[in-house]
Amino acid sequence: MSHPARVLVIDDHTLFRRGLMALLATQDGLQVVGEAGDAGEALRRAAELRPDIILLDHHLPGVNGVDLIESLIAAAPGVRVLMLTVSEESETLTQALRLGAHGYLLKTVDSDMLVTAIERALQGQSTVSPEMTGKLVNAFRSQPDTAAPAPEADPLTLLSPREREILQEIAAGASNKEIARTLAIAETTVKIHVQHILRKLNLTSRVQAAVLLSARAK
Repeated sequence: MSHPARVLVIDDHTLFRRGLMALLATQDGLQVVGEAGDAGEALRRAAELRPDIILLDHHLPGVNGVDLIESLIAAAPGVRVLMLTVSEESETLTQALRLGAHGYLLKTVDSDMLVTAIERALQGQSTVSPEMTGKLVNAFRSQPDTAAPAPEADPLTLLSPREREILQEIAAGASNKEIARTLAIAETTVKIHVQHILRKLNLTSRVQAAVLLSARAK
């Protein structure tokens, strides 16, 4: 890459975010172009700035970082997403990689490894913190044998508890603004969850989602 790699930092902890930005600003070949503290701002900044690299925390207000990965990639095609988080859950790790992240780093990572992971991501390679590699191996080992067909699963089980809450509100006829007020979350966060609900259920409209839930309730 001839120009400095453009980096967007997404983390809801201002002190950590600013410290990380200051660290990256000292690195040759990297240019911090923006920051975001919540999901809505993250998507707006990604679409506006078109960064090369996004450093993404998992714990954001009202939404998990992994649930943003696909939307961020859609907002900034070609971007490489690196998770940088305190979450050591193997499920979060495997989900992040499955959704397109180019790495999963714990916040205890040293600066050299972080910069190396960014460089590897720019080359299309992935990096996982050493503390998480064993969990990654165990997660793949524990996956069921795909040779035998699995019984058809209820698609609603694909939804997170928060997504199921929002689906219930949709079925009741609530608007995004009303859902946001009821659940005490931002309207932009509701919109993101609705997008994920429709994608996971392979639907194209809120009406279809409401009908599906009503049919399951009968």
